[in-house]
Amino acid sequence: MRTLFLLLAAALLLLPAPTLASSPAQEPPDGPVYIVQQGDSLWDIAARFRVSMADLQAANGISNPSQLSAGARLVIPGLSGVKGVLTTRPIQIGENLRSLSRHFQVPEDILIRLNHITSPAELYAGSTLVLPLTETSAPATKRSLVTPGQTLLELAVVQQSNPWTYMEANQLPSSWSALPGDVLHLPIEQSEAGAEIQSSALPEAISNITLGPGRMEQGNVSVIQIEGAPGIQLGGALLDRQLHFFPQGEGLYISMQGIHVMTDAGLYSMVISGTLPLEAPYFGAAFALAQPVLVYSGNYPFDPVLSVSPETIDPTVTQPEDAEWSALAATATPEKLWNGQFTSPVAPPFDDCWPSLFGNRRSYNGSEYKYFHSGLDFCGGVGIEIIAPAAGRVVFAGPLTVRGNATMIDHGWGIYSAYLHQSEILVKPGDLVAQGQVIGKIGGTGRVTGPHLHWEIWAGGVQVDPLQWLEETFPN
Repeated sequence: MRTLFLLLAAALLLLPAPTLASSPAQEPPDGPVYIVQQGDSLWDIAARFRVSMADLQAANGISNPSQLSAGARLVIPGLSGVKGVLTTRPIQIGENLRSLSRHFQVPEDILIRLNHITSPAELYAGSTLVLPLTETSAPATKRSLVTPGQTLLELAVVQQSNPWTYMEANQLPSSWSALPGDVLHLPIEQSEAGAEIQSSALPEAISNITLGPGRMEQGNVSVIQIEGAPGIQLGGALLDRQLHFFPQGEGLYISMQGIHVMTDAGLYSMVISGTLPLEAPYFGAAFALAQPVLVYSGNYPFDPVLSVSPETIDPTVTQPEDAEWSALAATATPEKLWNGQFTSPVAPPFDDCWPSLFGNRRSYNGSEYKYFHSGLDFCGGVGIEIIAPAAGRVVFAGPLTVRGNATMIDHGWGIYSAYLHQSEILVKPGDLVAQGQVIGKIGGTGRVTGPHLHWEIWAGGVQVDPLQWLEETFPN
C-alpha cells in the first residue's frame, strides 16, 4: 500500500501544474511622474499641474489624500505622450521657450502643454517652469550663434561637429532652417560645460547674466551684470528706457536702471542687445533677446494733504522746471567717480531722522493723489551742513522755483544725487567733490512746509529710493 502511494505521488509531480485564474496584467499608467517633496499636499500638486484631485487620486489609487509621503511617485494624468520625472525650476534671465526646449531636449509643444502656456509673456524671468526630465533630456550643451551668411555646414565645421547633430538637437526640419541670429545648442560632454548658462538664448560669448539686487520693484534700482568675452558692445532697454552698459574689469559689463515709482506693477519687456567681438568665431555678429520681467509694487503709503504756495504747483511753472531737472540727469557719463557705499548727506543726530520717505503718494492743496515724493527728507534746521555722500562732479547749483536752492552731482554711469531747499550753496557747476565734503546748508527755499533737506538719487534718468543706496553698495 505504501509503495502504491509513493508511485501515485511521483506521477502527480510529473504532471503539468494547473493554470491559476488571475487578473490581466495592468498596463503601466500613461503620463509623467512627479516625486512628492516634503510639505507637498495632494491639493498643492493637483493645483500645480492643473488636474482635479479626483483624477489624481484615481490615477494613483489613492484612497486617503492625507497619507501622502515625501518620495512617493505620483503619475500626473491627462498628459499622454509626456514621459519622465516632472521637476520645476525658475526661469533665468536670458532663457526663453526655444532655448529651454533645445537645452533639455524637450519639444516646445510638450513644454507648452505641460505648463499650459498661452502667451510668451508667461515665461517671465523668475516664473516657474515644469520640465519632464529623463536620463537623456538634460545634457550639457554648447551654444553657437548662426552669423549672417553662415550655413549650418559651415557652423558645424567651426564647432567640429556635423549638421545632422545640430538638426536633431535643435529640432530643425532642414539644414537651411537655421537663420542668422539663431542660437543653436550642441550636446557636449559634461566636463566641457564650464560655467556657461547652457540653457540661455544669448550667444555663447555671454557666459552669465544676473539681475538684482532682489526683485524688481517700483522705485528701486535694477543692476544688470553680464559676464562675457572682452570686446562685446552691449545695449538694450528696460521699461522703454535705454540701457547703458559699462565695463568693469575683464569681461564684466554693468548697467544700472531705476524703475519709476509710478510704474504700474506687472510684466514688462527687457531687451538685451549688442554686437559680438570682431574676431572669430563671432565676427561682430549682432544679437538681441527680449524677455518679460515682473515689476512688483512698492506699496507706498499716502501722505497727509499738504498746503503749499499755489505757484509751486502751477503747471506753467512746474513742467518747464521738471523738464530742465530731468535733462540734467539724462546723460550716462562713462567714468565712475564713486567708490563703495553712499553715506548720509546729513551728520548725526539727523542722519536717521526722516519726516517723509521716498515714493509716498502726495496731494497738494486738496488735489488728487497724482504726485509722489521724489526723494528722502531729512530733519534739521536752517544752516545744518549738507555733506556729499559720494565723490562726483557738480552739474547744477542754483535757485529754482519749486526746488529752491538746489545742487545736482553726477557720480558717473547714469547715477546722480540732488539736494533741494538749501539756504546756502557752497559748490558750483564743474566742481569735483569728495565723499564727506560740505556742499551746502539746509534751508526752507522752494516748495516746502518747513526747513529740511530733500535728497534725491537718480539712476538711468529715473528717481529712485535713496534709502536703498544707504543700505546697499552699488554695483553689488
